[in-house]
Amino acid sequence: MPEFFETMQRSYVDVPVGANDYIEVQPFLEATESLTKLFDSMGTAFSPVKSDLLGNITKLRTRYNENPEKNKTLQELVITERAEGKKTATEGLLWLKRGLEFTAKGLRRNLDDKNEELTVSFNKAYEATLSKHHSFMVRPVFALAMKACPYRKDFYARLGSDQNKTYAEMEQWLAALEKIVNKLNTFYTQGGYEKL
Repeated sequence: MPEFFETMQRSYVDVPVGANDYIEVQPFLEATESLTKLFDSMGTAFSPVKSDLLGNITKLRTRYNENPEKNKTLQELVITERAEGKKTATEGLLWLKRGLEFTAKGLRRNLDDKNEELTVSFNKAYEATLSKHHSFMVRPVFALAMKACPYRKDFYARLGSDQNKTYAEMEQWLAALEKIVNKLNTFYTQGGYEKL
């Protein structure tokens, strides 16, 4: 069985971040598509999470393809869309960054506390991130996913056979994801894009 980090189309480590912390669209989308495959290791209860992320990736890719030169970075994509009075991709990126932040916080807790089960890590991450943005109709779907998390040992075994190598790769990949999420959070907050 191939190791998870070796099967990625692109890692967040390899997503270029340029001037003004602007993040290139195509590499970011490739890395995020690779991330969605992580949820396959977590069971079918995470299908709604994966589906939501993929739907938002599609919104961003559609917008990017309309004018790749003007929409080269995520930030330019949002700025040009706002100038046109539109917000489909801007909302897509907003929800995508929220989903990525949830994922990053859950994995960070779990990586830092080798005794914590995924159920606990992702429940705490959900409370700190997505729950405040979800309606009472959506929360139960996520609650179900959290309860259905695999055991920690099974999850990491699915990611790779050499646990030390898997943890090291996860640490590097996760640190890069966290930096990207922080840059997007700063951009959305400073630009007033959180209040769509």
